[in-house]
Amino acid sequence: MDLKTKLAILADAAKYDASCASSGTDKRDSKGKSGIGSTEGMGICHSYAPDGRCISLLKILLTNACAFDCLYCVNRASSNVPRARFTVDEVVTLTLDFYKRNYIEGLFLSSGIIRSADYTMEQIVEVARKLREENGFRGYIHLKTIPDADERLLAEAGRHADRLSINIELPSETSVAELAPEKDVRAIRRSMGRMRLKIDEAREEKKAPRFSPAGQSTQMIVGADGASDADILETSTNLYGAYRLKRVYYSAFSPIPDASSRLPASAPPLLREHRLYQGDWLLRFYGFDVAEIFAETEGMLPLDMDPKLAWALRQRARFPLDVNTASREELLRVPGFGVRTVERILLARRHHAVRAEDLKRLRVPLKTALPFIVLPDHRPTQLLDRSDLASLIAPAPPQQLDMFAHAA
Repeated sequence: MDLKTKLAILADAAKYDASCASSGTDKRDSKGKSGIGSTEGMGICHSYAPDGRCISLLKILLTNACAFDCLYCVNRASSNVPRARFTVDEVVTLTLDFYKRNYIEGLFLSSGIIRSADYTMEQIVEVARKLREENGFRGYIHLKTIPDADERLLAEAGRHADRLSINIELPSETSVAELAPEKDVRAIRRSMGRMRLKIDEAREEKKAPRFSPAGQSTQMIVGADGASDADILETSTNLYGAYRLKRVYYSAFSPIPDASSRLPASAPPLLREHRLYQGDWLLRFYGFDVAEIFAETEGMLPLDMDPKLAWALRQRARFPLDVNTASREELLRVPGFGVRTVERILLARRHHAVRAEDLKRLRVPLKTALPFIVLPDHRPTQLLDRSDLASLIAPAPPQQLDMFAHAA
């Protein structure tokens, strides 16, 4: 099979993995030698960093052959799909050639399980080693790690990669046991724990070897099992707290050929994935917890409006807030106010009273925010109800639905 055909198969097979944003890393020192690549700059839009920057990555599998038979995976052992496999040198050559042509800024490499977890991990690590040590590549490398692999291999992966990830795939151990019986949730969590310790050690000890400076991430599939949005975000909260993950990515289940009857016949709304990212943002940056996001609901985020707005409509007694006297924590809960907006409001009101014109200059969506706030030149006559506000919210864009660094 020629290289072009392999690339077509293995790039397509990698598209289901969402956990490849490239941010949070640092520059690599070539120790006086000339090197290739950079972790900075702009490029072809293969992925987005959390701050909204476009990041170009060569996103491929080493092979789509796999010994596992996870029911939701198009590359499962029993799937009837064309198979391909790169050699280590082919991946190295592709990465360097694509970089020199200014197509990419880095590499995201995953793989099906071939022969054994250790053998697969050895191949993945060897790609990163050759890029770094033999070719002086300083661009971004994200490696998908195999949780059952030898700890020595995981440690070596962390020395070469900017970010590591292990996909937990489903929010509950019961779902994993039913849909991916060869996977061991406890082994996945043990590996996440080991990686957290090594990342923490590298950051705390100045002389410690660098280890995955951009941290670790994971992915959960949305809609393959019966888990509610509350179940998914509860699991995410636990993962963030226990392992200090940089990101949990949410990937809407995509129906696959010859699927098991235990899987849904259709994909969940893509908007559900979008709402989960918004809920995730509320948990990480806006001071919410899972219980209050889902209070008075049946565990699902509304699709017709963002979760902060839905929460505010259920908490009418808290509003309207006086923008010039409310605390930071209160302001973060105003629909339409993002984290940066709140910081700028706090800075501005040290010098003068914040008015509607000031919010307009900060690009606050006034139609969303004004019903919930009091300003010297504005006082809402009444808090609009759900049907009134829903008509003011623009529908989510169909692509790149997890960019909420400035959204509320």
